[in-house]
Amino acid sequence: MKVILLKDVKKQGKKDDIIEVSDGYAKNFLIKNNLAVPYTKTSQSILQSELDKRAKDEEALIKECEELKKKIENITLVFKVKTGSNDKVFGTVSTKQIADKLKDLGFNIDKKKIKLDYPIDVLGISEVTIELHKRVVFKLKIELKK
Repeated sequence: MKVILLKDVKKQGKKDDIIEVSDGYAKNFLIKNNLAVPYTKTSQSILQSELDKRAKDEEALIKECEELKKKIENITLVFKVKTGSNDKVFGTVSTKQIADKLKDLGFNIDKKKIKLDYPIDVLGISEVTIELHKRVVFKLKIELKK
């Protein structure tokens, strides 16, 4: 019996996969536990429309992220930090501080989307990676001043 999976099923497939399983397994386990629906013309057309809708939403999200990237990537964030002898910086600049500074400028970016390759703890300009979407990644300049 062919079924369309509604959720990931271990050792069977991922959500939205069309798989062939025995009739008993399909009726007594997959369909009964709302893990799958029988494969019919109607269910197949519903699946296709759902996949098309997701693709459109994904493209809209990517377009929105691209526009945000264009606004942000030319900005240099400046942080005033305390330094000790030999201009050694006390502490580091965190992703939360970067996210807060971007929020002050009107950009709402989650701190989890900011990737630090190394701690920002030296005076001068450093770069951090911002991953708005897996297909929209860019570098942002961070400058530390006394």
